[in-house]
Amino acid sequence: MTIPRRRSLCLPLGVLALLGLVALLLSVTLGSAALSLGDVWAVVGGEGSPLARTLILELRIPRSLSAFAVGGLLAVAGGLMQVLLRNPLADPYVLGLSGGASVGALAAMLAGLGGAVISGSAFAGAFLSTLLVFGLAHGTGSWTPSRLLLTGVVVAAGWGAVITLMLAISPAERLPGMLYWLMGDLSYARSPWPPLALLLLICLLLAPLGRSLNVMARGPLQAAALGVNVRPLEWMIYLAASVLTAMAVTTAGSIGFVGLVVPHMLRLVLGNDQRLILPACALAGGILLVLADTLARTLIAPEQLPVGVITALLGVPTFLFLLYRSR
Repeated sequence: MTIPRRRSLCLPLGVLALLGLVALLLSVTLGSAALSLGDVWAVVGGEGSPLARTLILELRIPRSLSAFAVGGLLAVAGGLMQVLLRNPLADPYVLGLSGGASVGALAAMLAGLGGAVISGSAFAGAFLSTLLVFGLAHGTGSWTPSRLLLTGVVVAAGWGAVITLMLAISPAERLPGMLYWLMGDLSYARSPWPPLALLLLICLLLAPLGRSLNVMARGPLQAAALGVNVRPLEWMIYLAASVLTAMAVTTAGSIGFVGLVVPHMLRLVLGNDQRLILPACALAGGILLVLADTLARTLIAPEQLPVGVITALLGVPTFLFLLYRSR
């Protein structure tokens, strides 16, 4: 890779990293109780009032980092799904992964369980959906992108029916929490380090595969003709997207449009080089969800909105505009 080429990859990522720091700083300072930059600096230096330390260290920083990690996970998963299906409208949830995770989490809530059990149930539901979709799409032969997509849509519709049934039979006192989880909620996000570690690990594993992913985006025949081992790479892409989506749903519930809008927007701006697009998705997705969560906490403070509502309100017009521009 030439020096100009390396610079062309690093410059956009550097700009996005800087914007990510700005977004995280805004998220820490804004909220129902606004804090100044001086308050943040004092807490970072080991000083500050007990209230400021509690707000920053125990509430806002973990929540902001969780939002960044979940946004990055969803955006990278969306980018991988669009490469796998060769469809710019593909989304991490299009194959029913979110539906399976939602059923698992709601089942745990309905049983009166909480905490880590809900997260584990969501993770198990997402992987059950992965195995179900892949098994049904494969059938007695090999799967194709269109067959995988159609199977995922049908499985997602089935999960939707199960979710509606579970909501209909659930006790009234548990409905608010279940509905908030379905709309995406970072209020009860646990430690941000597992999703952040997974995001970094997947990005490092995908970095050497950038050239193969670029060829895969043009179709399996061209990829095979150029020496790419297509089938194992397709399995790797699907499993990676499944793991990313499962972790995101486990951490923050069902949040839409991040995995759809971010990769599509970046391709319009930066081109279609996966060596640049996938790490850019990790940063841009994190920025988008951090800003959306900040809006969710501040628009009607001290009340909070589900972050999934904000991403939908931002994502729908943005995607329609991008779609119009790319005709």
